[in-house]
Amino acid sequence: MLRTDRPASRRCRGDGHFRRALPLPGPGAPRPRDPGVPGALPPAMAFAGRRDVPEPPDFGILKRLARDQLIYLLEQLPGKKDLFIEADLMSPLDRIANVSILKHEVDKLYKVESRPALGACDQFCFLVRPRVRTMRYIADIVNADKMSGRSRKYKIIFSPQKFYACEMVLEEEGVFGDVTCDEWSFYLLPLDEDIISMELPEFFRDYFLEGDHRWINSVARALQLLNSLYGPFGRAYGIGRCAKMSYELWRELEEESEGDGTGRKPEIGNVFLLDRDTDYVTALCSQVVYEGLVDDTFRIKCGSVDFGPDVTSSDKSIKVLLNAQDKVFSQIRNEHFSSVFGFLSQKSRNLQAQYDRRRGMDIKQMKNFVSQELKGLKQEHRLLSLHIGACESIMKKKTKQDFQEMIKAEHSLLEGFDIRESTSFIEEHIDRQVSPIESLRLMCLLSITENGLIPKDYRSLKTQYLQSYGPEHLLTFHNLKRVGLLVEQVPGETLTAVESKVSKLVTDRAAGKITDAFNSLARKSNFRAISKKLGLIPQVDGEYDLKMPRDMAYVFSGAYIPLSCKIIEQVLERRGWLGLEEVVRLLNGNEFSVSDSAREENPAGESQRVVLAVFLGGCTFSEIAALRFLGKERGLKFIFLTTAITNSARLMEAMIETKA
Repeated sequence: MLRTDRPASRRCRGDGHFRRALPLPGPGAPRPRDPGVPGALPPAMAFAGRRDVPEPPDFGILKRLARDQLIYLLEQLPGKKDLFIEADLMSPLDRIANVSILKHEVDKLYKVESRPALGACDQFCFLVRPRVRTMRYIADIVNADKMSGRSRKYKIIFSPQKFYACEMVLEEEGVFGDVTCDEWSFYLLPLDEDIISMELPEFFRDYFLEGDHRWINSVARALQLLNSLYGPFGRAYGIGRCAKMSYELWRELEEESEGDGTGRKPEIGNVFLLDRDTDYVTALCSQVVYEGLVDDTFRIKCGSVDFGPDVTSSDKSIKVLLNAQDKVFSQIRNEHFSSVFGFLSQKSRNLQAQYDRRRGMDIKQMKNFVSQELKGLKQEHRLLSLHIGACESIMKKKTKQDFQEMIKAEHSLLEGFDIRESTSFIEEHIDRQVSPIESLRLMCLLSITENGLIPKDYRSLKTQYLQSYGPEHLLTFHNLKRVGLLVEQVPGETLTAVESKVSKLVTDRAAGKITDAFNSLARKSNFRAISKKLGLIPQVDGEYDLKMPRDMAYVFSGAYIPLSCKIIEQVLERRGWLGLEEVVRLLNGNEFSVSDSAREENPAGESQRVVLAVFLGGCTFSEIAALRFLGKERGLKFIFLTTAITNSARLMEAMIETKA
C-alpha cells in the first residue's frame, strides 16, 4: 500500500529539511538527539571518541611496479616501434607514466581505432583491454598489411590480463600466428592516499547484467597483490555472490603461491568485500557532499576533472587533479555542500591577510616572503578561485534542474512517506523531458524503496517514459528488470508455490540449489525492512546540524545513512555477522567472515585499525565520505578499493541499451 501519512513527530523534517541540500543552514541549529528507531540495532560504541587514526600505507609502490613492468614489456620489442593505446587506458597511463617516459621506448603514439600513417614503423605494439572489438581492429590492420605485402612485427599487451575469447577472435581472423601476446598486470591505480581503483567501469554491466565472471580473476589477483605488499590480512568479511567468489579465488591463489608474506608486519589488518547490488539505493541518491557533486556535475575521471570556461572565468578549460595534495580541496571534499561556501569565504579572507603582510616588511623580510611563501600562496589562490568557480557553476546548474524538489522527492521515497506525491513528481519529470537518465534514476529509486512498483504504476511510468524518450528504450527496461533495479510487484505466493512443488520431486540438496535459483529470479530489495532494522533513517528533533554531524547521514543531508556503510560499521563492530542474521536474510545472504588466527595480529595493533573496503561494481564519493567520517569517529583508517568510481548517472548509463 502507498503511504501518505507523515507522523507528527517528523513534520519538522518537511520542506524546510530538504532546502538544506544546497543553501547554507541557519546559525544555531540544534544538535540532533540519539536515534530511537523501534527495532533498530543499538548504536555502535566500540571506538567512540577516538581520534588517533592510523596513517595509510604508501601506495606509490603500485605505480612504480606498473610503470616498470610496462617499460620492460616495451623493451621486449627492440628498435623503433609505434604504440597504439586504447582510449580508456590513456588516463590511467598518464597517472603512472608520462609521455616523456614513453617517448624513450616508442616512436609514435596512436589512439586505438585510428589508422597508422603510411610511412609507419616496422613494429606495432598495441596496449589494449581484452575486448573482442579491439581484436577485430588489430586483425584488420594485420590483414591489410598482408594484402599490401608489408612485413611487420606485432605485439599485443593486454591490461590487466588476457582472455581466451581474444585469442579465439585472432585465430578466427587468421592472424593469431602473426602476433605475440603479453600481459601488463596493471590491476591497481592509486587515485589518492586512500583510494585505489581498478578502472574497470564495465565490471558492473558485465557481471551484474550479463552474468560474465571473467573480471573476478582480476579482482582476486588485485587482492593477492595488495596482500603480498601490505598484508597478510588477518580478517576478511564480505557479502554478495561476487564478493564470495572473489574471496574464494583469492584464497586459492594464495595457497598456490605458498604465502610468501609470512613474518612480515602487516599494514592492513582487515578486508571487507561488498557487492554493488547489496546496496543500489545509496548509488541512486543525489550526492550532496562536495566531491560527489563535482563528480555528478563535471565527471571526475581517473582522479582529475576538466573545469570549463564557466568555472575558470576564461576562454579555456583546465584539467585539475583532485587529491589530498590540493590543500583547498582536501579540506572541503567530504563536507556537505551547504558548509563549503562559508569555508571558501573564510579561506579567501585568510589568504588576503597573508598577502597584506607584505606592506610592513623590510627588504630582508620581503626577500624571504618571495622565496619561501609567495609561490605557495599563488598556488593556493589559483585553487581557491577554481573551487569557488566550481561551486557557483554547481549552484547555477542545480537551480535550473529543480534540485530542491528532486531532493525532497528522494527523501520522501527513502522515508516511505508521500509516495503518491513523489510518483507525480517523477511523472512530471518524464513529461517535461528533463533528462532520460534522471527520470530512470528516480523510477529505479521508487521501485527499490517500495520493493517493486504496483502493476498500474509500472505500466503507466513505462508508457510515459517510452513516449517521452523513444521506444528504443524498451531494452533498457528489460535490463533494469534483470538486475532488479526497476521491477513490477508480483503476488508473493507465485514463486513459492512453484518452488515447493518442484522441491517435492527432488533431493534436499538439489532443492537447496533450486531455492537459490528462485531467489535470484525473484530478487527483492527489502529496503524498508532493512532500513528499519538498521536504523538508516535518523530520528531528529529540529534541524540536523550539517556543520557538526553526529553520524554518516550527513552525506545525504541527515535523511539517510548509506546502507553499505552501515553494514560495514556493524560487522566491524561485532567482528562478524553474529546478531545480523535477519539483516543477512533480507540481503539474500552470501555473507562470510574468516579469521586467520595464524596471521591475525594483536587486536590492539595498528594494522587492525586499517580496513580495506572493496566495492565490486563501483563506489560513490558519498560512501567514501561517510566511511572517512566513521573512521575519524572510531579511530579507523579506511582504504577504498573499487572496480571504478560510480554515481547514479554511470549506473543508469551501464543499463541503457541505446545511448540517449
